[in-house]
Amino acid sequence: MLAIKTILCPTDFSEPSFEALKYATDLATLFGADLCLTNVVPVIPPLPTNPNFVFEIPEYERGLHADADGKLRESVEQRVPKGLKVRTVIGHGDAGGEIVRIAEDERADLIVMATTGTTGLRHFLFGSVAEKVVRLSTCPVLTVRGPLGRT
Repeated sequence: MLAIKTILCPTDFSEPSFEALKYATDLATLFGADLCLTNVVPVIPPLPTNPNFVFEIPEYERGLHADADGKLRESVEQRVPKGLKVRTVIGHGDAGGEIVRIAEDERADLIVMATTGTTGLRHFLFGSVAEKVVRLSTCPVLTVRGPLGRT
């Protein structure tokens, strides 16, 4: 029998990612698995030195991390059934690579994530996080397609 003990569900707090979370929570309930909800915070590249510019990157990144932490907690509280064992993880950097790394660190047996179905020039220029995860992941990936035209 298929043994699924840990399900990783990345979220960017969009409606398509919350749709994927519904699938993840249903599967976690069905298999009696733990749920790991994750968000990846982008790394802000250093800015050129300018004496007139007072923006502090570490402070800004701490703010992004705190915001992600709060949104993850809120998502768990509002969207995950009580009694389901869930933990949250915040990654930093390239979303696709970080999701794969977190899945390995958490020993995920399945990744459940949204795809927005982007095509054409936008897909060519920006690529697809879901596509990268499917290519690089060592565990199965279930993608939940969001409506076309929504990002």
